[in-house]
Amino acid sequence: MTYSTKNYLKLGGCIFLLYLAIHYWPSISDLFGTIIGASFPLVLGCILAYVLNILMSFYERTIFSIFRNTRWCLLLSLSAAILSLLAIVVLLIALVIPELVACVQLLISQLPGALDWAVDYLASLDFVSKDLIATLESIDWQSKIGDIFHMVTSGIGSVVDVVITTLSSLVSGIVTLLMALIFSFYLLLGRNRLAAQSTRVLRHYMRPQHFEKLMYVLQVLNNSFHRYITGQCIEAVILGTLCALGMLLLRLPYATMIGALVGFTALIPIAGAYIGACVGAFMILMTSPLKALIFLIFLCVLQQLEGNLIYPKVVGSSLGLPGIWVLAAVTVGGGVMGIPGMLLGVPLASALYTLLRNDLNRSEAAAAVASADTTTEETPNK
Repeated sequence: MTYSTKNYLKLGGCIFLLYLAIHYWPSISDLFGTIIGASFPLVLGCILAYVLNILMSFYERTIFSIFRNTRWCLLLSLSAAILSLLAIVVLLIALVIPELVACVQLLISQLPGALDWAVDYLASLDFVSKDLIATLESIDWQSKIGDIFHMVTSGIGSVVDVVITTLSSLVSGIVTLLMALIFSFYLLLGRNRLAAQSTRVLRHYMRPQHFEKLMYVLQVLNNSFHRYITGQCIEAVILGTLCALGMLLLRLPYATMIGALVGFTALIPIAGAYIGACVGAFMILMTSPLKALIFLIFLCVLQQLEGNLIYPKVVGSSLGLPGIWVLAAVTVGGGVMGIPGMLLGVPLASALYTLLRNDLNRSEAAAAVASADTTTEETPNK
């Protein structure tokens, strides 16, 4: 490397920018937070556009293939993708909300009885003070629970403040969602032109070798996320449907709601199944402890059946990632960003694993070819 004046100026500029970033980090952090908050609808729109594009591509290849590469194909595929997504949301709401309301009502009605049972159980133990037992038995748990709810609601603020805060949050969420949907529609309708323009700009301002490497990395990322979304969604639908049908056959309560819950949590690799099992068992426990135990046994058997027989044949190895990498990605991603980190960590780890594997295979193949050429040159001609 030639240490010219230009290189020294670049190094000095980088050091100065690093000093400014460290010295004014609180202000820079606030600025980034403001920018991220303002651009959140656009980011959400990009995510929705990516998911809808998977459905659009499916409809373009199958149902609307006769209109391929036309404006009609794009419009019909987008409309079908939107209707499919809305149908899924409406179906989940119809399955979950009624039984969730019934479960909450049962929980509220059974809570005083459960507390009385706990007091009686403590009374049967020898090491618990009789004065404490007498104090607990004299409490009217029904009225105390009502007082607690009243204290919580009154501690939040007046009814008007609560209503205004709730309405403002609801309106803000609806506006954000609408802006994200509109932005995603614009992205999808002009995706071919945007892709061509982006490629043109990158090709113009980047060196050819850097452009090729960037396109290769983006392609690997796209393949990893595409395989992850499609594979996990198919697995979630299969697992949720089988769970609901099995619970209906076993006459377990809240079958459709828990089936939808188990299917939704199955989108999270490894940890999702345990989350759905714990929440479902707790809900059934309010009705019958025996049925909760039956549910846990049934779900364990179902997960083994689905993971070892159904998933490999229907979906295949969609991630192409060893199990230890999946566990590490879920753990690290969950620790950094919570549930969104769990969802993003696995496809990112899959892309990193693919890039690393391909680079190592390419290097080893080049080394083997070079070694073979060297051996051929050293062999004397007979």
